Amino acid sequence: MTEPHVQSEVGPLHSVLLHRPGTELKRLTPRNSDQLLFDAIPWVDRAQEEHDAFAEVLRSRGVEVLLLRDVLTDALQDTRARAAAVLTGVDELKLGADIADTLRSHLSSVDDAALAEILIAGMTFEELPAAEGQSLVRRMHHPHDFAIEPLPNLLFTRDSSVWVGDRVAIAALAMPARRRESALTDLIYAYHPRFSHSARAYGAHSAPVEGGDVLLLAPGVVAIGVGERTTPAGAESFARSVFADDLAHTVLAVPIEQTRASMHLDTVCTMVDRDAVVMYPAIQDSLRAYTLRPAGDELKVSGPTPFLTAAAEAMEIDHLRVIDTGLDPVTAEREQWEDGNNTLALAPGVVVAYERNAETNARLEEAGIEVLRISGSELGSGRGGPRCMSCPITRAPLPEIT
Repeated sequence: MTEPHVQSEVGPLHSVLLHRPGTELKRLTPRNSDQLLFDAIPWVDRAQEEHDAFAEVLRSRGVEVLLLRDVLTDALQDTRARAAAVLTGVDELKLGADIADTLRSHLSSVDDAALAEILIAGMTFEELPAAEGQSLVRRMHHPHDFAIEPLPNLLFTRDSSVWVGDRVAIAALAMPARRRESALTDLIYAYHPRFSHSARAYGAHSAPVEGGDVLLLAPGVVAIGVGERTTPAGAESFARSVFADDLAHTVLAVPIEQTRASMHLDTVCTMVDRDAVVMYPAIQDSLRAYTLRPAGDELKVSGPTPFLTAAAEAMEIDHLRVIDTGLDPVTAEREQWEDGNNTLALAPGVVVAYERNAETNARLEEAGIEVLRISGSELGSGRGGPRCMSCPITRAPLPEIT
């Protein structure tokens, strides 16, 4: 077991946090899927099969896979974690004092595994424990309305936390449907024995930053997408945090289009080698970056300049290779929507990608990148690929170039 530490996007991956989808996906309906940020209603059994295959690919390459449900259950063995979990799961403003008290008492009485399941899968009014007396709140809610909202987007473990060096940053998630994810992630890192000695970086109560927008381009160099989910204030706060902790010397704030198709920086650009990215062709020439560096207790902000230029300068390399997908605009747009640019690096030049993005994968292989293909017909219904579904806990340092 190695201590958590991540300095880059492509250092050999040793351990990773995944979440195997479960009952929370079965809560999705045409009525609530937009609110819960899914574009389709996934076939849950198939999604689980696809996720199991994804995890097995990682294990076959020597990666330790930690499953979020398991580590949350372990963390809840600590009585402090249970108290915090019950507190975060019950919204008294929504439920009213009487139902809230009944629910808190019920959650306090169930075992650790059952509590973890409720926190992840949610609870409907129909499933609430019985209580004496009349309740207007119960009467005026449909039995299938949520007393505790489910967390189907917990599948995308990249977003709620990110490791920078030996510190973990708990993300401040922007969308209401996802905000409780940060509380569960916070519990895991605070109370699971695996992380008892881990220090914190950025805190979840700061301005919005999501892990899908954070790319560790090289040791000391961080790129942060600013768009639909991460705000300029979030990017600046994150930069100040990593500078104060001496985790980075340069942060690149990268404005991206505020649309569903490009909700995070890693939906249009991910690293596939120590000096190479796969990038959506439509934004290659237009992507810009503001360069942030520490200046004593202040920030020095310059730019914007072309992202590829700013990144290469900060990484101290001649240029950042871009995998030329060579795609026509329609195919490129289709494969970007299907997470073709959202790859997970297991080592320099080795990535996991969805098999359906045939053209992008072919160009990656032509450029010398080994592509480990996985099925994602159901996993991708929440708009996320292999990188979105994985939070690296430990990566080995990048090997020296010989």
